[in-house]
Amino acid sequence: MESVIKINPGATKWDIRQKIWDYIEEKNLANFPRPVHNRIPNFKGAFGACAKLSELQTFTQTAEVKVDPDKPLEGARLAVLQARKTLLVPTPRLRSGLFNKITPPPGANKEQLRVCASAQGVKDFSVPVDLDSKVKVDLVVVGSVAVSEKGLRIGKGEGFADMEYGMMASMGAVNESTVVVTVVHDCQVVDISEDLMGSHDLTVDYILTPTRVIKTDCQVPKPQGIIWIKLDAEKLEKIPILKKLRALEEKAGKDVTLGAAPAAAEPAVQASQPKRQTRRRPRQNAQQDAGGESRQEPQQERRAETEQKARQRPARERKESRGDGKGANEGEGRKTVRDKSKGNSREQAPQEGGGEAASQQKLPVSVTTVYLGGIPAGLRVSELKTALREREVVPLRLTWHGAQRRAFLDYSDPQGADQALEALQGLSLNGQSLQAELAKSQRGARKPGPSHKRPRPPTAPKSKDAPADSQSDAAEKTEE
Repeated sequence: MESVIKINPGATKWDIRQKIWDYIEEKNLANFPRPVHNRIPNFKGAFGACAKLSELQTFTQTAEVKVDPDKPLEGARLAVLQARKTLLVPTPRLRSGLFNKITPPPGANKEQLRVCASAQGVKDFSVPVDLDSKVKVDLVVVGSVAVSEKGLRIGKGEGFADMEYGMMASMGAVNESTVVVTVVHDCQVVDISEDLMGSHDLTVDYILTPTRVIKTDCQVPKPQGIIWIKLDAEKLEKIPILKKLRALEEKAGKDVTLGAAPAAAEPAVQASQPKRQTRRRPRQNAQQDAGGESRQEPQQERRAETEQKARQRPARERKESRGDGKGANEGEGRKTVRDKSKGNSREQAPQEGGGEAASQQKLPVSVTTVYLGGIPAGLRVSELKTALREREVVPLRLTWHGAQRRAFLDYSDPQGADQALEALQGLSLNGQSLQAELAKSQRGARKPGPSHKRPRPPTAPKSKDAPADSQSDAAEKTEE
């Protein structure tokens, strides 16, 4: 079948990536998160393409399946869980290990399995799997930016899928019989020159698209382990598990000589990415990386946790001292304290709280807060931040209450809050409309005079819905 996107002779990997990203955006072929640049595209029809995984004969014969954490592969993770197979998902950016084994609740129904297959479920229902674990992976499912019918694959340029496979090969978890599958949109199947492929690049055996199942019969061998000369000391510092693997291989007498410096080609082209990407980068929270996920380096995480623990008791005291607030104000204050004492919410609140601790002193004496409700279940804070940036909504601080499906945006003055409200009208994420209105409680001293009354936005639909959602604290208490 002829490729929709024509690749010019001599094109580099980054040329191909850019062409595909631009095409998907231009043709509106992707779901959230957008834009797709520097991501594995969450293309429209991904769930249907993933459903073809269970139709492969290889799938029926496998017991353990590794599926990447990319958003378009959520359907593949669900298929593995529904088939009651062992699902292994790599740790995002390999920060804290190699795998997480997803362990759904006993007797989980389809809806519960769907939650387990989501990004939030991967965090909440996982058990770490280390290098010394005896794992045998029969099937690997990876995301791609581009792939050829011959099985040549191009990722988003960070090399994690290649490293993950190389590490699995080093620990004996994969071998020549392991099947590799990728799931992409039809437009991502293009001609790729074999000259672009290195010995570290992962190839694929099957390509699943919304309309096709392609068996590649790829003859290019897959990585047999980590090629240390292609890595450098800086990369090892960012990925601690690589250091552990290197120590094991060095003890076994293998050559683990590192490269002198990072490869110059990829970063050089990264610098020429679209200007809209580089303009947006300074706005990103320090927790968020280029892939759009909320992350921190290990030292930053520990520092944020320490700050959060130190702030928990004062937070309760501050809540009690805000006795002038009535009704919904008191409810939301109590809710915030309970959020920090709960299991799943405690993992998210310190993350965002760490950012608050860093910026607390920078906030003005008076702030105006925008309430954002109706957030879809399973949505990540990084996905919300991306949506806000796309609408040029840049608050002083974002407070994330994911378990309650809401967030609060702080602004230095009512005018900034009103502009945000106007920009947020009609915001819809994952097919669900969000409700934006001025909050009834503030995180800071209140501004005297009429500004604290915070009139409602002029749009009629929001004013009708506002009372129900503004009083959602009582409903949430009942649900708990």
